[in-house]
Amino acid sequence: MTDRVLILDFGSQVTQLIARRLRENGVYCEIHPFSMAAERIDAFAPKAIILSGGPASVYEAEAPKAPQRVFELGVPVLGICYGQQAMCAQLGGRVATSEHREFGRAFIEITDECALFEGLWPKGSREQVWMSHGDRVEALPPGFRAVAVSEGAPFAVVADDRRRFYGTMFHPEVIHTPQGAALLRNFTHRVAGCRGDWTMAAFRAQAVERIRAQVGRGRVVCGLSGGVDSSVAAALLHEAIGEQLTCIFVDHGLLRAGEAEEVVTLFRDHYNIPLIHADAGALFLGKLAGVGDPEQKRKIIGATFIDVFDGEAHKIGGAEFLAQGTLYPDVIESVSVTGGPSVTIKSHHNVGGLPERMKLKLVEPLRELFKDEVRALGSELGLPERLVKRHPFPGPGLAIRIPGEVTREKLEILRKADAIFLEEIRNAGLYDAIWQAFAVLLPVRTVGVMGDGRTYDQVCALRAVTSTDGMTADYFPFPHDFLGRTATRIINEVRGINRVVYDVTSKPPGTIEWE
Repeated sequence: MTDRVLILDFGSQVTQLIARRLRENGVYCEIHPFSMAAERIDAFAPKAIILSGGPASVYEAEAPKAPQRVFELGVPVLGICYGQQAMCAQLGGRVATSEHREFGRAFIEITDECALFEGLWPKGSREQVWMSHGDRVEALPPGFRAVAVSEGAPFAVVADDRRRFYGTMFHPEVIHTPQGAALLRNFTHRVAGCRGDWTMAAFRAQAVERIRAQVGRGRVVCGLSGGVDSSVAAALLHEAIGEQLTCIFVDHGLLRAGEAEEVVTLFRDHYNIPLIHADAGALFLGKLAGVGDPEQKRKIIGATFIDVFDGEAHKIGGAEFLAQGTLYPDVIESVSVTGGPSVTIKSHHNVGGLPERMKLKLVEPLRELFKDEVRALGSELGLPERLVKRHPFPGPGLAIRIPGEVTREKLEILRKADAIFLEEIRNAGLYDAIWQAFAVLLPVRTVGVMGDGRTYDQVCALRAVTSTDGMTADYFPFPHDFLGRTATRIINEVRGINRVVYDVTSKPPGTIEWE
């Protein structure tokens, strides 16, 4: 059985990164709320437990606490920021507000040896970390000792070697702690003895068996959008149950240039997966006519998508299961201890869910995976690299990249500009260096001169961002000659655009994902 680490979430905006770092080191883990019942913790049978950070103060009356079972199991425990404070407070220490708060980059002094530091941070060294706290531990529980200090935290890292309990005031999971991933590896591999044997090949085999056990001889319908998630889910399902699967591709007419044809060719012709292509572009455009509010547009697209999908599913007959490309971040958000931005994100990105009237049982083969892991599974399944590495694309498609009313004319203009932008990125060999790139048709018209004539056309904005995890992002620094070449092509080749701008907006931690 694969070793499992349990992460208890106290509401930190970067809790997901803990899981990502562990999985990058081959350790399977799951995130659950801090209120997880003792019997469920026992059933999970963790090899180790990590307590995440969070926004509360442990001395407040309603502050969340770790289940006492955590400290009784006899497995290693690592508390991060609030997790450290909760552990120390519950085990007999003292936590108080600090006059010297630490937010952002900081440095710790390693004052003693510790299993977390083995082969990484020698005694006496000064190491960069990322802090985010206004409270601090002021007195340690029995059995603990300080092994690192900072200007604002006399107990920046603490250790109880006998019980294998450790705590850090900094966040090792974020990239701003340069050796943080290695420290987490020390905890999982050296302290907890995890083998690090969780691989995508192993997941693939286990997932196929789980699908077969759940579905049996039943029929499954799968909503196929052509994006990475639904495509990988469809390929995995087809490997597991073959002809029992039928994919429904609702073509809402809001896709990028050539994407609808690409989906049909790949899955119907190449993989020979039963596929229904519901060409509903005219229907969606009719529903969107005269609608300018972005949230209303998303709701219309979502409701229409469900209606079309439901109608096609009923034509199949005999279907018992609906497959969805739900990912692990969706699962985490749905049980967030603080409510989280899941409603906003789902409204922003997706176009539908499981309507109750369909009376189908859910199959979610990717619900344990992060986005990068889904890409790795796609490669494992042999999907084309062009599809597996495709940039994220929201369910509402180009509709949310056209502020105001969506019309056929605007869609064609944006499609052409977007295709040129992506073509130039690929020609420059930059596609894989960028996390997401797209064009937006702004609701602005400007006066321009082209040749001997005056124009009054629209403005196109280009956006490209880099990211390692989707939690933070920064604009991609294109060379000026690239931007000049791309803008020239768009203005020359796309009628209706006479000005191109480049958006250099960055995304700080804790905000919702890009479009």
